[in-house]
Amino acid sequence: MIRTLHRGEFLELKRDRHWEYVSRVNARGAVVIIAVTPERELVLVEQTRIPQQCKTIELPAGIVGDADSPEGESFEDAALREMLEETGFRGREAFLLTQGPTAAGLSSEQLTLVGIRGLVREHAGGGVGDEDISVHLVPLEGAHDWLERKRAEGLRVEPRVYAGLYFANGAQFACRRSRWRR
Repeated sequence: MIRTLHRGEFLELKRDRHWEYVSRVNARGAVVIIAVTPERELVLVEQTRIPQQCKTIELPAGIVGDADSPEGESFEDAALREMLEETGFRGREAFLLTQGPTAAGLSSEQLTLVGIRGLVREHAGGGVGDEDISVHLVPLEGAHDWLERKRAEGLRVEPRVYAGLYFANGAQFACRRSRWRR
């Protein structure tokens, strides 16, 4: 029997037999975005994460089906919306890469990795509301060294960034340069 131990504005703490875990309230999941510029740069974001008490380096991401999402928004549309809000890049095409649990022992949330091609810069990005997001364009060649420099500066690198590098260097993004342009 599943019981709710606490319900907040965004999360619920639940218990099922001996296991406690969190669920999102009023959301269908999360999208994590893998986007590569025409210059073969991975788009990353830096922001302060209160639970970590420091700045982190992450792939752009967002919630699907929350109060700010249009009714019935697809994962691909959510990724395109979040990409523009957080990074200032409009994407031409979004496509699903894979889906799975965010933290299988901690949360019931599912995340969907979405690739975006055909990036065009519209503004500087930075997020909405009180988000304070810095955008980084990291050349795929040398990305690991860049990430290690950021780690040495005291930032935490979310492990999904490495999954992003795996997909960014794969067949989905191995297109001729002309295909990246509108």
